[in-house]
Amino acid sequence: GPEDTINDCKILFIEEMYKIEKPGAYPLTFGDGDFKSRSGPASPKLMLTRPDPLVMYVLCNRTQDVLFMTLPGTKCTFRPFYLHFRPKNYKFPQVVEMYCPSCKNDSNEVVKAGEKLKQSKKKAKMPSASTESQRDWGKGMACVGRTKECTIVPSNHYGPIPGVPVGTTWKFRVQVSEAGVHRPHVGGIHGRSNDGAYSLVLAGGFEDEVDRGDEFTYTGSGGRDLSGNKRIGEHSFDQTLTHMNRALALNCDAPLDDKNGAESKNWRAGKPVRVVRSSKGRRISKYAPEEGNRYDGIYKVVKYWPEIGKCGFLVWRYLLRRDDVEPAPWTSEGIERSKKLGLSVQYPEGYLEAMASKEKKDKVKKQTVKQEPTSQSNGNQKRTIDDAGIEESTKTPKAMRMGDGGKGEAFQLTQEQQWLIREDCMNQKLWDEVLASLKEGPNFLKKLEQSFMCVCCQELVYQPVTTECLHNVCKSCLQRSFRAEVFTCPACRYDLGKGYTMVPNKILQTLLDQFFPGYSKGR
Repeated sequence: GPEDTINDCKILFIEEMYKIEKPGAYPLTFGDGDFKSRSGPASPKLMLTRPDPLVMYVLCNRTQDVLFMTLPGTKCTFRPFYLHFRPKNYKFPQVVEMYCPSCKNDSNEVVKAGEKLKQSKKKAKMPSASTESQRDWGKGMACVGRTKECTIVPSNHYGPIPGVPVGTTWKFRVQVSEAGVHRPHVGGIHGRSNDGAYSLVLAGGFEDEVDRGDEFTYTGSGGRDLSGNKRIGEHSFDQTLTHMNRALALNCDAPLDDKNGAESKNWRAGKPVRVVRSSKGRRISKYAPEEGNRYDGIYKVVKYWPEIGKCGFLVWRYLLRRDDVEPAPWTSEGIERSKKLGLSVQYPEGYLEAMASKEKKDKVKKQTVKQEPTSQSNGNQKRTIDDAGIEESTKTPKAMRMGDGGKGEAFQLTQEQQWLIREDCMNQKLWDEVLASLKEGPNFLKKLEQSFMCVCCQELVYQPVTTECLHNVCKSCLQRSFRAEVFTCPACRYDLGKGYTMVPNKILQTLLDQFFPGYSKGR
């Protein structure tokens, strides 16, 4: 009606809407700074935005904002604009691709399809960008970062790691951490003070420790002054039953006593601890490996108590006893089993090559310093230094990694597992492929993990839903996909429908829990 009003409404009369503009250019403002010219993917767009043919506009390649306008001049129609319409005292840039100041992206920094990531400007200025130095293996390995992480089981997993048999040996502690057997790079105990200890490393840090193989005493952590970023220091105060010491004490099947200690009545009922023996313990134990760090199986805490050590301060002692079905690696049965599995020291990638090259250079250096006669009494000319170096390089030690060469001991399936596999009809094709690697021993579990990996979270499927297209996806991952209104299979885009009922495959879940015990913990 006539009394109705429209707020925030501006009325334009017809004379204003169709008003004919006068020829000429509007003044430009340079309040945002000078315009930058950069090489871009396309040439500038010249657009005739006014009825007057004498006015032209150059737009930004990205934002389409006006960079500058031409001034009226001679009546030249669409000849090169910079010959006739450039402003006075304006120096036209050599590169004609124009961008406004707000466009900060440099086309040189854009990574095209198929190209590698370009190095950042900050890293390019660092000394490490131009150096050709390589890692000096054996130095600073405690501080090196992990290149991979064990995701089969969580970090607070008790018991053995699936796919890691007793007797597996690694050269460096960082490899032990990557395998998930003992996560810390330096610390001797891995655990949580409110839960328990999951693993420990026996490295012979105390001379008064006793190692009998199936049974050993272990000294707790603490009591050392490590200020100033020290890794090892002299004992200067008493140890307390806190932090990792308390975690290891919780593994004992006895009430916690932080004053006098405790002893379990049924030591097998305690929580399991993975034990790794280091070659550093050779000075006090004959059961330690000659090289690297070896996984020796599951132990249980029998008792723990405080006492005054040789250092003169109070320390906490633990007695651990072996409780593992797999034979110990120092026994005849364990040695025979390690041979069947092809277990030997596992080295990092590039380690053997680097050591062989270093040994060759050291030998050449020694021979150049100490000159020997070029001929012998029999008249035969001696080999040259290069020939000797080449021959030496061919004698590099062969270290067979677990599962890399030779046929290991076949993986044994229980009768229940065989029955469950037959019952899982929807995944029969996958099981046929997996069972073909049974003879490869530990590689069977790797093949199993790859075959039943969720395409969404890239981990072993948990509460697996076997779709109509015969793909296995975590139920939580599929629910998240449906919440995003994507009603297709994440693997092949098969249309499942909005009303699809997600029923977990309980048979597959039971099998995965048996092959990878504890993997579903915390998920």
